Amino acid sequence: MKQALLSILLVLTFLTVSGQTYTIIDNRAIRLHEEGDELIQKRQYDDAIAKFKASINREANFLESYLKWGRILLTQGFPDQAIEVADRGLKRNVKAPNHLLGEFAWLKVHCFLKLGDFNQAIAAFDQSEHLLNTAFQSQRPFREMKDQISFIRTHLDNPFVIEKEKLADPLNQFVLQYFPVLTADSKKLLFTKRDGLANNEHEDIFVAYYDEEEGLWSNPRSIANSINTAYNEGTCTISADGKILIFTSCQMPDSFGDCDLYISYKVNEVWQKPVNMGKHVNSRVWDSQPSLSADGSILFFSSNRRGGFGGKDIWYTLRMPDGSWSEAKNLGADINTAKDEVSPFIYFNNEILFFASEGHLGFGGLDLFMSRVEKGVFSTPENLGYPINDHQDQLALFITAQRDYAYYTETVFHEGKQERSFIYRFKFPEEIYLGEKLMVTEGRVFNKSTGEPVEAKLSLVDLVSDSTMYEFRSDGRTGDFTMLYPDRPASGLYVEKKGFLPKIYNVDRDSLANQKNLDVELTPVASGEEFIFENIFFDFDKADLKPESTTSLKRLISFLQDNPNVEIMIVGHTDNVGSEPYNQELSLRRAASVKKYLVENEISDERLQISGKGSQVPLVSNDTAINRALNRRITVSIL
Repeated sequence: MKQALLSILLVLTFLTVSGQTYTIIDNRAIRLHEEGDELIQKRQYDDAIAKFKASINREANFLESYLKWGRILLTQGFPDQAIEVADRGLKRNVKAPNHLLGEFAWLKVHCFLKLGDFNQAIAAFDQSEHLLNTAFQSQRPFREMKDQISFIRTHLDNPFVIEKEKLADPLNQFVLQYFPVLTADSKKLLFTKRDGLANNEHEDIFVAYYDEEEGLWSNPRSIANSINTAYNEGTCTISADGKILIFTSCQMPDSFGDCDLYISYKVNEVWQKPVNMGKHVNSRVWDSQPSLSADGSILFFSSNRRGGFGGKDIWYTLRMPDGSWSEAKNLGADINTAKDEVSPFIYFNNEILFFASEGHLGFGGLDLFMSRVEKGVFSTPENLGYPINDHQDQLALFITAQRDYAYYTETVFHEGKQERSFIYRFKFPEEIYLGEKLMVTEGRVFNKSTGEPVEAKLSLVDLVSDSTMYEFRSDGRTGDFTMLYPDRPASGLYVEKKGFLPKIYNVDRDSLANQKNLDVELTPVASGEEFIFENIFFDFDKADLKPESTTSLKRLISFLQDNPNVEIMIVGHTDNVGSEPYNQELSLRRAASVKKYLVENEISDERLQISGKGSQVPLVSNDTAINRALNRRITVSIL
């Protein structure tokens, strides 16, 4: 904030030229004024104001001293007082030359923007545009302000209707609470808490639980002794299932820089000892404000490390198959600017990134922006508009999976200094499209033979594009998993673990959406075992594989490559419509199509046998269209 105000002073001072003439002729007053100028250069602002006051006491019509006094007040964070001083000067000298009237209007533009009085800022800018010389209007400060004012006009004409609500007791009881995040069920709220503004007031992560019957939040408490220490812990993110916590800790003995990112896993409802995320993620400077995707596969965070575009940038790292994290990369020039980009939040569908920025066009200070993922690339950021954004700094946005509320941090300033910060929320505007409705599937993966839990990979795949939308993992100690994903047609779920037969689902046909207790049985690879080869599609009465079959076919190839000694029998099945000889022949041709695809992708013909069972082995009775669809299938048996 202070740096931004100093930048404004430099912009305002740009208008003043050396060797200028003044509106008064009192040499003593002019000398006092110029002494004030010298003190500005030394950043001795209070002493400079005293000089400008003294020059005005000698010559009450000295407009230039009123102007400089007002500029300093704005720099010090007192825009309302700056306007009072400017108006006082203009009332004393009603015959001011146009260039000075333009400079006063230019000062007021900045003051009104800082106060959030956008209509007055627009009016002051319009006045300045008629009065300021063309040389100044060709410079970048004026052109940027013109763009900002035009932007503000547009958004004031099309505001969102929202009502900001400060969270009630027992929340917001500390001096500072900020960076709220919630679990996917919106029943657990985590935030960073600090008891005061002094350096010895350290940060901790606190948590509150929502009681649906009472409609109230519990009294917040420390998340865990294993997480909060004598060092600073804060600005955290939690996975959709509430089992992975990534947070910032500063000046830890094992840290690489000022502040590092740490990760902790919840095992049997207990948070384990946090581990530094390592040199691929952390740097020698400031790394903070993490946001973990719902499936835990990608982590966004803010850092001021070298290699960025200036200030703080947004970076990301990918979770590797072995659980490690890739070398962090900058998110690029479409998102990051020469100024600060902070507080990233990747929405639960992995398709929209929210963040705060000083560098993109906005209302002033830090504004909230969103960027949509389009064909794997982040689109040009969009300002979230008014009144979500206003003249204050907006940051730390979090939108619930249910899309009912957006949570954020609002800071209270007194005389230009931070005094308190609170957690607020508002109903998120329906006009901002967040994608398809989100579904939740919860369950457990276990060994069919022993009943023991299995740590497996669960992949949600768009069958039309053969693209993996999300990857989740079941807990190795409990087998539990929680998946959050968009309600999208033609999706497949693939549950895989080396040494086991894959388990394949069709999300729609198997009615997985919003299941709470899905038992996934994984069968160890052994002779005689078989699985239903789901998501293999044929047109009616044909044996040609449809493109939507590609995902499952690739998964089978991967399984055979991981198990090079395994030989399989591919078996085709039909419903009971049509003659049995014809069904036998059709089912055999469909099995042959699968084999042909595998052979064309370098699976040895000798490992593959085929069979057609027609309608002889139904899974269910053929009395309904749904049941007949279940009976039309491909199965794979281990020989």
